[in-house]
Amino acid sequence: MQRFYFDHNATTPVSPEVLEVLLPALLEVYGNASSIHQDGQLARQKLELARIQTASLLHCDPKEVVFVSGGTEADNLAILGTVRSHPAARKHVITTAIEHPAVLNPCRALEREGVDVTYVPVGSSGVVDPTEIRRAMRPETVLISVMHANNELGTIQPIHQISSIAREAGSLLHVDGVQAAGKIAIDVKALGVDLYSISGHKLYAPKGIGALYVKNGTSLSPIQFGGKHERERRPGTENVPGAVALGAAAVRAAARLTAESLRLSCLRDRLENGILARVASAGVNGARSHRTPNTTNIYFDDLAGEALVISLDLKGFAVSSGSACSSGAVEPSHVLIAIGLPRERARASLRFSLGQSNNEEQVDALISAVAESVAQLRKLSPTYTASV
Repeated sequence: MQRFYFDHNATTPVSPEVLEVLLPALLEVYGNASSIHQDGQLARQKLELARIQTASLLHCDPKEVVFVSGGTEADNLAILGTVRSHPAARKHVITTAIEHPAVLNPCRALEREGVDVTYVPVGSSGVVDPTEIRRAMRPETVLISVMHANNELGTIQPIHQISSIAREAGSLLHVDGVQAAGKIAIDVKALGVDLYSISGHKLYAPKGIGALYVKNGTSLSPIQFGGKHERERRPGTENVPGAVALGAAAVRAAARLTAESLRLSCLRDRLENGILARVASAGVNGARSHRTPNTTNIYFDDLAGEALVISLDLKGFAVSSGSACSSGAVEPSHVLIAIGLPRERARASLRFSLGQSNNEEQVDALISAVAESVAQLRKLSPTYTASV
């Protein structure tokens, strides 16, 4: 059976162009970048070239790029590192109800340390209102953390407006850009952010590498302790092959951004419209405008999302339900609940996220598979039977 992958927001395959530079780096660049001999200096050269390449995607100074293990570490370092280093006796942090757990859980950790945190709600569009951010501001607000693009809905947040609010108040702004990098244009200077997180495995580099942009002059304490790597912001021997791969992925993403965004948005709309035309009692969650070009989140009433994921998987399609399993109990997505979906509709929602390998033929095959699977599952649903 042929398999088709429609879960690129979860992770992407390593692209051939990235693999082409990754393999030689693994085999030949084995020196420690902190060593002064030739092997170490070769590793240092490769590391710094990757830093320049990564900085070019973000439009920042290479010295402002800190290599880390991925998006989760980047978010943790940004949030914990800035708040803990702030000298104020009373501290307040603002974030939103639709953030990734890599942001929400560090915020909860800060609450246990005595920091006040406000979780700003969002409306049905899945986009935070900057007015709500302004309303949540306090004199002691030291950090605002808002994602650039939502991982489940694809909705793009109004970072420009929020950065203006942060600047007026003298607060720092961290943006989780994990789902934005490689999909939409990013200019951290134009956005006015102080910290920005990205992850390699979301833009066709391998897992285990990411980066955090830290604006020059931003106070940031390390959250791990060891050597003086990455200008004393992130200790540990640098993952040079991973950084080389991330740099190559950044160059690749920048070169293809305009054309690939247009291609994916056309495929996404074809998928979305095709499903809605063939499946009754279905609809799109969140705003259909101003979102990443590859993502759609669709509800299918009167069935369980996990069952539909399994049915599609058996037909050769990888998609995501957006639900998380905690202590053996399946809970609906906190993002979908936050935008006001009833719990049953949230459980009946699927995320489709497209990428470089997808084409029209695959999209059309997925539309047919979704229609067939939904029809099969609804025949087994007493709720759906009672409503027809």
